[in-house]
Amino acid sequence: MTAPPGLIIFLNGTSSSGKSSIAAELLKILDTTSFHLPVDAFHAMRSKRPIPPEQLQDEIDRAVRGFHRAVAGMAAGGNTVVVDHVLSRPWRLADCLDLFAPEDVVLVGVHCPLPELERRERARGDRGRGLAAQQFARVHTHGVYDVECDTSGDSPSECAWKIKDFLSRRQGSTAFERLLTQRASMPAPAPTGS
Repeated sequence: MTAPPGLIIFLNGTSSSGKSSIAAELLKILDTTSFHLPVDAFHAMRSKRPIPPEQLQDEIDRAVRGFHRAVAGMAAGGNTVVVDHVLSRPWRLADCLDLFAPEDVVLVGVHCPLPELERRERARGDRGRGLAAQQFARVHTHGVYDVECDTSGDSPSECAWKIKDFLSRRQGSTAFERLLTQRASMPAPAPTGS
């Protein structure tokens, strides 16, 4: 039996931008059974053994590559997956473009001004300060989305409804399909520690 095509609702934004809150709201309102797959959950599953600083980036990259493959597998099984990720390094997007059926991906830009991100980081206290600032200039550099949200002005619920509304009327090429046409200018998917 062949599974029906899955759907990947891919939320991309910096740390503290509101992706997880939007995902939680989406799962309440989507018409089908859906799964929230945040990249942070994969990092949280890592064993607690100490990692030497010079090996940390390689550890993170391997986990992220595995995360991408888990998402692809869930979608290939016919599931609706809400992905919560940070495309702060070019190879991450390139890897996803290689793995995901581009017509089955809705790419959502989750935006928030830097001062608000920094305020949220301080209020949360569970993230390294400055993480959002490190990601801010890089996370949206590819510049192509199906839907965009600004969480400084819209609530997670409002963003979720905006995404659901887009799903009900989407047609034409997806952002992932358009990004594939730009593929020649992207770096190879294998990370090199940069």
